Amino acid sequence: MTTRLDARRRIARGALQPVEWLLLLGVTALAAVLRLWNLGSPHSFVFDETYYVKDAWTLLNLGYEGAWPEGADTDFVAGNVTTFLTDPAFVVHPPLGKWIIALGLAAFGAEDPVGWRISMAVVGILAVALLWVIARILFRSTALATIAGGLMAIDGHAIVLSRTALLDNALMLFALLGFLFVLLDRRQSAERLRLWMLRRESAGRSIDWGPALWARPWLIAAGLAFGLATAVKWSGLYFLAIFAVYTLVVDALARRRAGIPFWFSGTVFKQGPVSFLLTVPLAATAYVASWAGWFRTHGGYYRHWAETPGNAWTGALSWVPLDWQSWWHYQVSAYNFHIGLGTEHGWESPAWQWLLLLRPTALYRLMSENGEAGCTVDRCEQFITTLPNPLLWFLGIAALVYLVVRLIRHPRSWRAGLILVGVAAGYLPWLIYPERTMFQFYAIAFVPFVILALTFALGAIAGGPTADAEMRARGVRIVGTILVLIVLVSAFYYPVWAGIQLPEPFIRSHYWMPGWR
Repeated sequence: MTTRLDARRRIARGALQPVEWLLLLGVTALAAVLRLWNLGSPHSFVFDETYYVKDAWTLLNLGYEGAWPEGADTDFVAGNVTTFLTDPAFVVHPPLGKWIIALGLAAFGAEDPVGWRISMAVVGILAVALLWVIARILFRSTALATIAGGLMAIDGHAIVLSRTALLDNALMLFALLGFLFVLLDRRQSAERLRLWMLRRESAGRSIDWGPALWARPWLIAAGLAFGLATAVKWSGLYFLAIFAVYTLVVDALARRRAGIPFWFSGTVFKQGPVSFLLTVPLAATAYVASWAGWFRTHGGYYRHWAETPGNAWTGALSWVPLDWQSWWHYQVSAYNFHIGLGTEHGWESPAWQWLLLLRPTALYRLMSENGEAGCTVDRCEQFITTLPNPLLWFLGIAALVYLVVRLIRHPRSWRAGLILVGVAAGYLPWLIYPERTMFQFYAIAFVPFVILALTFALGAIAGGPTADAEMRARGVRIVGTILVLIVLVSAFYYPVWAGIQLPEPFIRSHYWMPGWR
């Protein structure tokens, strides 16, 4: 009994035991192998790598995204990476994700595809380790943490986005980091509210409105993380907004449970402004800081827009420095581009299709005849698709339904609620823009939360320590069978996640639905 109690106390404190370190390192190593193996293949731009790799290279060399001449892709892939121009390019995503890609280019060179992709591979590996840590804190279970980390390590969506130099993997990592900080703040703020109540009651002082809790370092960290997510892609702003509302709801419910009379008013008018000041200014600072290269140089797009006669602001805003006026004009122009983006694309997929996996994105395809590019059969195919592990994905969607039902029946099931908020932040805002061109791989932002939902459901199937021994044994066998099947499906699909050239009939055996080819 004492040993079990000590173990629970260690979990509550967050200390990892040697076996836990081994499990964490194990799932991280598995993620590393699946993401780093043959990372330089294909030796060609994959999907939007044609934009982000070249943008990252000019950021590294110019401090801003520069333009490229016609035929630059062919030259760049061949190793001639110095043909960029000093003219600026109009890009609509903030710089941070491209600066992350630039770290790999600085380390390995732009001539090597490994240099293009290594940064996002590292991001994907870190995300697996981070999810393990989150699951351990959330579920207080090493076994469930290892399941969550392991599922993330072998999921195809996560693997593909870690093997290509696209931006969305970095957005996912920072959003996941913010989720961890919100989780930690939830626990810490509840304890500080409890201590405040004790102090007030022992002093005989009023508790009518409750406190304004300023000492919330994890909330500050969450604001920073979501600001960094926004500095990769503007969709990170949804995570900031939705989790800001979530923290206020949690604060309000905690005050009501504590017996504070004006719990709602106290949250809105007392804690709300404090929480805003703890998160939003730092998030905005992180976003603006990602534009440091644009501000420090003079060649960026719209860099001197406000200096052109007739463009500078007049009236009440005329005092704003011209650099900032030019920067704001850039932001407005990028926003107008995003809301007006409706170009047809063969692999576009509106958000309502994502949960059904109707149209995963084919990032790369190369057909070869016998004797070409190492093909030794009649016809070979090299294919890369953002298709997740289908079994994992559909079980994860079923788990989300289970979490919704559970939350309705048990409103205090805060773990279910927190996971669902993560999914909502990464998914629901995309449903607002049904006409906008979008792709299924944007869903990587909420893939970790789908995996947490599935882990939650698997934990319920396995049963807790107090469950009947026979039922628990049966549940563990069911969970074990599900996990083995998921692993087998991942092994089958890995060739179309890693772009391995294989006979065409085998590659086509992976197209289980018409939209997958």
